[in-house]
Amino acid sequence: MRLLISTLLCCGFTAGSMGLPAAPAEPPGRSPAAPRAAAVSVPDSRFGWPLAPPPAVARPFEAPEHQYGPGHRGVDLIGEVGQPVLAAGDGLVVYAGWMVDRNLVSIEHVDGLRTTYEPVAPVVAVGDQVTRGQPIGHLESGHLECAAEPSGTCLHWGARRRLDYLDPLRLLGYGHVRLLPWT
Repeated sequence: MRLLISTLLCCGFTAGSMGLPAAPAEPPGRSPAAPRAAAVSVPDSRFGWPLAPPPAVARPFEAPEHQYGPGHRGVDLIGEVGQPVLAAGDGLVVYAGWMVDRNLVSIEHVDGLRTTYEPVAPVVAVGDQVTRGQPIGHLESGHLECAAEPSGTCLHWGARRRLDYLDPLRLLGYGHVRLLPWT
């Protein structure tokens, strides 16, 4: 298998030339010189970016080692105060409002997947059905981890399936890079 992949890579074959879906473009904010995975990644067309145009990633997902361990249970996406925040996929609004120290919106999707958006001034209410790309609120300031960013504002976008936190960029087809040996 490694010989086959090495041969395909060195001889210029692409996923498209073999009738396979092409890998998605690199996420914004990623260096084009960074290594790419040899495996083909297929985006899930049910989900899209929660900000338009697709934003740069200020801080990536960092999985916790255990349920209560440290980590970053989502991604921070650079945005502007007042910018529309969009539903990443079709679903049911299960929370929209103030929680602890900021506003947030949480949407339940199929298969127990839930996405969360904060800080967002909601324009939807609990019980609303939303569709991918529909505005669910407007980005607010208040995510302190983004104060050093040029705009000073970020959307924290989280995803989890039941109790397991997921990298929301995987919903868009971006995932972990897996490098294969050349030899």
